[in-house]
Amino acid sequence: MSKNLIERLNDGPVLCAEGYLFAMERRGYLQAGAFVPEVVLEHPEVVSQLHREFIRAGSDIVQAFTYYGHREKLRIIGKENLLESLQKNALKIAKDARNEFKDLDLLVCGDVANTNVYDPKDKKTNIECQKMFEEQVGWAKEAGVDFIVAETITWLEEAKIALKAIKDVGLIAVSNLSIKKGDKTRDGYTSEDACKILEDNGADVVGLNCFRGPKMTMKLLNKIREKVSCHVAGLPVPYRTTEKEPGFLNQTDPGCDCIPGGNAFPVALDNLYCNRFEMAEFAKECATKKINFIGICCGASPHHVREMAVALGRKPISYKYYPDMSKHYIHGTHKTLKKIYTDHAKEY
Repeated sequence: MSKNLIERLNDGPVLCAEGYLFAMERRGYLQAGAFVPEVVLEHPEVVSQLHREFIRAGSDIVQAFTYYGHREKLRIIGKENLLESLQKNALKIAKDARNEFKDLDLLVCGDVANTNVYDPKDKKTNIECQKMFEEQVGWAKEAGVDFIVAETITWLEEAKIALKAIKDVGLIAVSNLSIKKGDKTRDGYTSEDACKILEDNGADVVGLNCFRGPKMTMKLLNKIREKVSCHVAGLPVPYRTTEKEPGFLNQTDPGCDCIPGGNAFPVALDNLYCNRFEMAEFAKECATKKINFIGICCGASPHHVREMAVALGRKPISYKYYPDMSKHYIHGTHKTLKKIYTDHAKEY
């Protein structure tokens, strides 16, 4: 019998690739700004292919692309009538992708995210958020997912509403917060205190995703790991955020003066992109600190995921094509290469 998420985390690191929004925007299938995943209805084959690429790169989890596919986002673009079909199609695409790789014993997870509706000064929004989470969780439960991730939530109280919706249907819950400048949620809790409260409210895994790059995420994960007893998740964005600019939502690129408005987020972050080895270092550090739910958020690419898998001691399917510079005609060392090229490598 297959092990569930918690049993696998007890055994060691579990790798989760996500970040579908940016991947689809770069490919020309999703509009930056609204960031609504209409692609799951309009071009499901593209979503399927990205799932395959992440699986081949070493992801242990197929996360349904329901992020920002909720009622409020669809209302903004005037397509609220597509809500149920979008959610169900995304879940089916994820399950079908998992079933293509039966030998890998992959997990499928549902996803709920920040509603952009919650307002602590308006108690009616609690009910609105609850309904939004419950309908999404219901469809995920019906689809037979292994667990659900609630992510990118900046308010502890909103995270608690999402958590309750997941636990009410008896599913394993991963509760991931996103922390703005400083180290606190929008309602004033430190990341570690907020995660402890989520653990006490029944979360099986707590942690952070999005907003921050690897180093700025790890800075807070260390405190969370010390505070909680349950498993911890870390899924940074693959961008070099800093102490001065810890989050990528307001990140500048000193090397470019042609970015409209000066904010590199979301479509001009290229010069700030982490390479595969930086993400591998993050994965290794997580593993040594028993932060076992390891992943990568907005901006993720399969090459990042593969290097993270290799750093964890694995050889995923796409390892077949792992770089081997010994055969490069200039920088290589293979005995068949011509010295007229290799001896002059530093001249290029």
